[in-house]
Amino acid sequence: MMSGYVTYGFKRSYIVPIPKVKDCRTRALTCDDFRGIAISPIICKVFEHCLLNRLKKFLASADNQFGFRKGVGCNHAIYTVHKIVDKLVSNGYTAKLCTINLFKAFDKVNYYALFLLTLTLLAVLAS
Repeated sequence: MMSGYVTYGFKRSYIVPIPKVKDCRTRALTCDDFRGIAISPIICKVFEHCLLNRLKKFLASADNQFGFRKGVGCNHAIYTVHKIVDKLVSNGYTAKLCTINLFKAFDKVNYYALFLLTLTLLAVLAS
């Protein structure tokens, strides 16, 4: 870390195709039926873990970040939304919610289309 040099082996990984279909016996598989995961050398994982431990005190996420945080998940997000809506309604406001479940489409989302859809929904809700 002090030299700022990353060894060649740390930059290498290989991609393993993982099938994402439930039943591959009913039809022929295509490229779209796989997702790739990168396999890195174990020494890279150890290095990343050590680096994260050293930098953890400088890294932080917002309180409203519910994904990819230890001990926090969907139930916490639902609870928070419920509390916010309750507070708005009790103060005489109207709460409009729009949710999109992207769990199964995580690796094949058209982000441009999602952005346009979000803008459209926000415009409809604002009117």
